[in-house]
Amino acid sequence: MKYGIIGAGAMGVRYGVMLQENAGVDVDFIDTWEPNVEKIREQGGVSVARDHANRRIVPVNIYYPEEYKGHPDVWIVFKKQMQLAEELERDNKAGIFHDDQYVFSAMNGMGHFEKIANYFPKANIICGTAMIATRMDGPADVDFMGAEGDEVMHMARYNNEKPDEKTQAIFDDFTKAKLGPVFADEWMGMCMSKVVFNAVTNTLCTMFEMQMGQFIEYPGVRKMSRQLFDEAYDACERAGIYLIATRQEQVDSVITVSQDYKYHYPSMYQDFSKGRPTEVDYINGYIAKIGREHDYVCRTHEFVVQEVHMAEMMRKYHQPQTNVADQQNDSKKAGVRV
Repeated sequence: MKYGIIGAGAMGVRYGVMLQENAGVDVDFIDTWEPNVEKIREQGGVSVARDHANRRIVPVNIYYPEEYKGHPDVWIVFKKQMQLAEELERDNKAGIFHDDQYVFSAMNGMGHFEKIANYFPKANIICGTAMIATRMDGPADVDFMGAEGDEVMHMARYNNEKPDEKTQAIFDDFTKAKLGPVFADEWMGMCMSKVVFNAVTNTLCTMFEMQMGQFIEYPGVRKMSRQLFDEAYDACERAGIYLIATRQEQVDSVITVSQDYKYHYPSMYQDFSKGRPTEVDYINGYIAKIGREHDYVCRTHEFVVQEVHMAEMMRKYHQPQTNVADQQNDSKKAGVRV
């Protein structure tokens, strides 16, 4: 099948390049960030490394929406939550969406599938999550983090039906691409499992400008994580949402994942450090929203949402730390997308 990637950022490039190189399928990239598009065209592709080593130029096809004339079988969407509605509307006006196309997304946070459903039939939407760390240091400059074969992702249909023929074909291509796909029975519990994980690691590391390894040095991490997880699980259970990991498994994963990526910062901090709005409203804020809708107040999540927004405001007075890990060791850079 042919794939189109909407958003040639860290994760969009990761999926597109691995599909192109490992699965041998045709891939086109659609992007609206002009510096990125022009840099890719200037250097003849995307500059890609894995764990800071073996950097090379990978030739890719990249287009602005208005100039694209292709017809992929599947769109893969990786945009920031705050940018998605505008991006989809621009793509739609450009006439690049068609009724026979499927769409997959494994973006951080929640709320994107409802936006995607404005343009695609529910049966054609595949929801995903990805425990795949990737960093983007600048236009057309991406680093795949972690050893090849460590990639893990989950996927489920938006209508919660069993995989149809096309969904199975996408799964098979992801397998060939070495993206480590696993089917889940239903999408909401699958996606919320990732959201509540990010609501701990991404949010707390951003608030205190910490690398993930520094975060788990604090002896109270398990207790803090448990408090946030308990609120999230209580809210989800009241809403009839059941996560694919237990509370204890989530607490344990905070430690193991942070150990694996101990020298790096989560994606929320990368947005924060570069002066961009964070996705906290789509992560902790989404958990709090579910709670309020079901007569349960997630007081800790509501509080940390305000703390992150306060930290964003304080950038007027204090510049966030940048490239701290680079100063410590060039091979231990910041900026992992988890």
